[in-house]
Amino acid sequence: MNIKLLCIGKTDDKNLQTLIDSYTKRLNHYVKYSVEIIPDLKKVKNLSEEQQKQKEGALILSKVTTFDHLILLDEKGKSFSSIDFSKFLQKKMNNSIKTLVFVIGGPYGFSEEVYKQAKGKVALSYMTFSHQMVRLFITEQIYRAFTILKGEPYHHQ
Repeated sequence: MNIKLLCIGKTDDKNLQTLIDSYTKRLNHYVKYSVEIIPDLKKVKNLSEEQQKQKEGALILSKVTTFDHLILLDEKGKSFSSIDFSKFLQKKMNNSIKTLVFVIGGPYGFSEEVYKQAKGKVALSYMTFSHQMVRLFITEQIYRAFTILKGEPYHHQ
């Protein structure tokens, strides 16, 4: 299985990017993992929230195929413990999902078109985090899930 993380806008904090890169490198020991950045929209001052979601949604959907299994990182999604998240990933692998795509939306969330194409939603927390920090958190949690599945000592319970 391949796992891809789609994000709107680049990470401008070098410390966060270093950590994301570190977990990405570790994670690639278990699974092919990539992060794809969709550039920020230009001239958003004149766009309503809905228009911005529509434009970002079109960009997101242009990066996925009908064969991709799209999971949105959404505050209204399903919450998991780390162990349950590892079981979630194992189930996706058992179902022969070729490419699992996690998506971090823009500041106003996702368009209805993106919600319609999604196969599920995952919440990292009830709290709100910056989009840049979410990249680190989901990458670390995917790494943690694979160490749990492999019985490695990274996760302590």
